[in-house]
Amino acid sequence: MKRCRTPNTKVCRMNEVCSPYYDPDFDSLPERIYGPACRVDIDNESLEDCTIVTIDSVKKQGLLLEVVQALTDLNLTISKGYISSDAGWLMDVFQVKDELGNKVTDKRVINYIQQAIGSNSLTSLTAKARPSSDSQPGEPKAIEMTGKDRPGLFSEISAALADLGCNIIEAHAWSHNARLACVAHISDQSADTPIDDHRLHAIEDHLTTVLRATTSKSAENPNQQEAKPAGLPKGELSTTTRVERRLHQLMLSGRDFDRPPEQTRSPTPGSDSDDEERKSSVVSIESCVEKGYSIVTIQCKDRRRLMFDTVCTLTDLQYVIFHASVDSCEGYAYQEYFIRHADGCALNTEGEKDRVIKCLEAAIERRVCEQGVRLELCAYNRVGLLSDITRLLRENGLAVVRADVATKGEKSVNAFYVRDISGNNVDLDFIKSMKREMGAIDLSVMKETTNSQPASNERPKLSIGEILKFQIERLSNGFIAIK
Repeated sequence: MKRCRTPNTKVCRMNEVCSPYYDPDFDSLPERIYGPACRVDIDNESLEDCTIVTIDSVKKQGLLLEVVQALTDLNLTISKGYISSDAGWLMDVFQVKDELGNKVTDKRVINYIQQAIGSNSLTSLTAKARPSSDSQPGEPKAIEMTGKDRPGLFSEISAALADLGCNIIEAHAWSHNARLACVAHISDQSADTPIDDHRLHAIEDHLTTVLRATTSKSAENPNQQEAKPAGLPKGELSTTTRVERRLHQLMLSGRDFDRPPEQTRSPTPGSDSDDEERKSSVVSIESCVEKGYSIVTIQCKDRRRLMFDTVCTLTDLQYVIFHASVDSCEGYAYQEYFIRHADGCALNTEGEKDRVIKCLEAAIERRVCEQGVRLELCAYNRVGLLSDITRLLRENGLAVVRADVATKGEKSVNAFYVRDISGNNVDLDFIKSMKREMGAIDLSVMKETTNSQPASNERPKLSIGEILKFQIERLSNGFIAIK
């Protein structure tokens, strides 16, 4: 072949000859010889009432959590599950249903499951999170906050962000055992002005001051009451389960599994039902000496995302799940995990077993609101909207125990789980007064329950949440129910 004489020539044949040859079929050669590293099978024929999802894959730490997370992202309910790993290979079998309790028949959902759980799962999830965020000049910034909870703290955080001219694009907050964890996605009130690092540090310092502003001197570690950049990979904040896993980690690092002394159980009106629910949640650990496993057994009321919460906790505690079985029947869940620590050891000491039990109990309780009422609000988004809403809740004596805030187009969709600070039920007078003060904000109210399906075929009675909802429909001509 003729050699190229001038080095500045635009097309140089010498370079074309010397460049390494790339065979596009080479990367798939191991898969064609040994089979795919991960196979996902969707079966809608074997059972009448649910879809069977089977995953055969090379075993790796955290894979089970990725699978459960992908199913949870689609709001699928896992009614049964079997997990087994041996000789470096893992097989998961799940029986799942959609939000309406039916089989999964949507081709788009099926394709998403196969792509998300397959070898390119991380790429698929990241690409679906927010594909255009990198090109926006005012890209939102993520901040996480942890601290000792107090009445009105979430309202104070919202007010502080509004005073600093920050628009809350997305926020998720949990409160449990006098601890608060929050992950917020914020932008500048001007969409064309990004929040630079200098201003972000100033916002974090201000929020840290709010978190540490208590009436009495706190004996806690100051590092457990602070605001800092969110510990999430870029572009994944829009995936709800990734945010929820981070909330689990923040609560775990804040030791919310240690019940504060001021929460000792005393006989109060309405507390008997809470005690019964806590007694119905049983976590125990036994030893399987022959195989070197520790067997973790969980029995509690069933609810959505329960398996995600328990698998998250075991994974973050650095335990490997080798075998597991999950079952739910008539609103009750039974889970069994065969685990070892990441170093290969079982749980040998009583102290370690006690800590794992407390952490799992906390993971089960974090998402459940005792005597909680769910408020759903929808309004056109603006700076200070969340501050105004939470201020009204605080002024009416309500404590926010959980919050999910999201922006859809020009509207802000807010879901709050609230309960009365004094322990009383939320009455209609509060709803009427709050509706008058909120003006053009659509409001829906429902009773929070932990059982997603009725245990019998009896006609359900109207709950207090449904009564409130019907009353609000009469009060508001522009009522919008947010699913």
